[in-house]
Amino acid sequence: MDSLPDARTGASRTTGVGVLDRCVALLDLLAGGPRTLRSLSAASRLPRPTAHRLLVALEAHRLVVRDASGAFRLGPRLTELAAVAGPELDLASLAGPVLDELHRTTRESVQLYVRSGDHRLCIAARDSGTGLRDSVPVGALLPLAAGSGGKVLLAWSGAPGERLQASEALGAPAEPSVSPGQQAGGELTEVRDQGWAASVAEREPGVASVSAPVFRAGALLAALCVSGPVSRVTQTPGRLLSQPVTEAAERLSALLTEPDAGQRSQ
Repeated sequence: MDSLPDARTGASRTTGVGVLDRCVALLDLLAGGPRTLRSLSAASRLPRPTAHRLLVALEAHRLVVRDASGAFRLGPRLTELAAVAGPELDLASLAGPVLDELHRTTRESVQLYVRSGDHRLCIAARDSGTGLRDSVPVGALLPLAAGSGGKVLLAWSGAPGERLQASEALGAPAEPSVSPGQQAGGELTEVRDQGWAASVAEREPGVASVSAPVFRAGALLAALCVSGPVSRVTQTPGRLLSQPVTEAAERLSALLTEPDAGQRSQ
């Protein structure tokens, strides 16, 4: 049976569950940056076939990926899990009262999205609960290319993973990266200018939505969204929903800037 040395990466602990310990040791090594199979095998003292087998399994779960050179690096699934877990700030818990109030005000479904690579991740949601409704489960990964939430995350973001200062984004001449959805630059400029985005039947037929940005310390953090059937929110959902959504997003942004936000969310 393959074993790991006691001093391997400084972060991992031996639990007695060998496969888990070895996988975590490999992830810890990748926390320092991309590494080749040979390097990972040597650093972990695992035989190359064993290291390769574990890395392929981690890759299947999107916990690791390979770059163009074939080196392994940490994968997008870790970002998704971190966004939900919120080690620094439990965003979903802190946003709960704001989502509840917005849900009561609009009587429609409410979601909170964060960016995860070329997708948006739902980290909190409230369903309308009556009649026709748009239901998005927590943990759902949706494309940035469709829907008002994706437009907001694109409009205030630079390259994937880059956070753009809100003040710069609102007046910046350069267009953000739109490769995930090939959104027109003019549309994203309009979204920034008006402070919210709307969509009709983009993600799902018969569904319309309005989203607004949530900032923390001036940096884009999330998109707050209200969605519902077109039969209720109409073909121009912004007229009905833009004010309550933007006001709720501003309240949440204010909560996030308070010094004790992290303590109150725990």
